Amino acid sequence: MDKATKQDIIKKYATSENDTGSSEVQIAILSQRIKELTEHLRSNKKDNSTRHGLLTLVGRRRKLLKYLIRENHSRYMSITEELGIRRNL
Repeated sequence: MDKATKQDIIKKYATSENDTGSSEVQIAILSQRIKELTEHLRSNKKDNSTRHGLLTLVGRRRKLLKYLIRENHSRYMSITEELGIRRNL
């Protein structure tokens, strides 16, 4: 992911002007990286180190989503809707 893409994601999901670390921003950035790694693995099926990294990112995103659903359910619903993430309710 290049710097411009990351800045666009931060602008879109930030809750305030200087917000770069809120749960929504982190989930959106992780989702973009997961999307990119998934595309890479479609063409490089035997790249197991990338597969391990992908699973780590998915686990990190899952933890952030669990935190968000516990703290603010409406924000959880909106972020999963926007990013197209399946919900495990």
